[in-house]
Amino acid sequence: MPPTSPFGRTVCAMVTPFTADGDLDLDGAQHLADRLVGEGGCDGLVLSGTTGESPTTGDAEKSALIRAVAEAVGDRARITAGVGSADTRHTVELARAAEKAGAHGVLVVTPYYSRPPQEDIAEHFRTVADAVGLPVMLYDIPGRTGTRIEPATMLRLAEHPRIAGVKDCSYDLLGSSKVIAETGLAYYSGSEELNLPLRAVGATGYVSTVANVAGPVLAAALDAFDRGATAEATAHHQRVLPLTELMMAAGLPGTVTAKALLGALGLPGGPVRAPLRPADAERTAALLDAYNALSR
Repeated sequence: MPPTSPFGRTVCAMVTPFTADGDLDLDGAQHLADRLVGEGGCDGLVLSGTTGESPTTGDAEKSALIRAVAEAVGDRARITAGVGSADTRHTVELARAAEKAGAHGVLVVTPYYSRPPQEDIAEHFRTVADAVGLPVMLYDIPGRTGTRIEPATMLRLAEHPRIAGVKDCSYDLLGSSKVIAETGLAYYSGSEELNLPLRAVGATGYVSTVANVAGPVLAAALDAFDRGATAEATAHHQRVLPLTELMMAAGLPGTVTAKALLGALGLPGGPVRAPLRPADAERTAALLDAYNALSR
């Protein structure tokens, strides 16, 4: 079985539901969170991450979302709050607010746009970790931030007592394998097509956008692998690939595709906030077909 982690194992990067008018939908968030944890195969939720539209939600909205979801799921799942920003001071403020609101951990993305050098990145993460009593998950997604957390930097950061995990969207299996092998960090695939490959080299689990709609299949792949049924794990992994491709690699952000599919299924999600725009009817129909194919 995977190592114990303060963030969970099968973790959903949950959308932030909005009302038709674009306001925060806390009732919808509670309903969706309860479903993801109850029947959705998730033992952890990441709130206000990339999929949760963190760039277009306010600080007060982020705290309100944590409180509402914590009330809905209780002790059934770990809640990790996205608190990353391009500003270290603001990130510290968000991390402290998340701790006060009831989060179990914080997800901190690499500072973006300014593209700081590696030691500055490391100091950013240490400053946040020093400011709270929660475990910190580093978020390495250079395709969005413009800057990688280099493996050597992660090895140094792993020495901090509260830096406990990594969400990996680096697409560097060699670098990821090295960090997994040389540290006790709880490593998470942030790219669904790498969930099983990374688990095979020691990752703890995944943080997944696709889990908003297909969590049980993703969890089944890890469950099968962990009991030694590798052929079954591969079958589950391959079965969800068409939906993964449509949601994550077909030209639209995962937030847009996840909300389109949730809406088609009659589940909370609501609209996306600008500058994102909703998926059109053709893409939504294709997503629904791929989803329905999972049960055939």
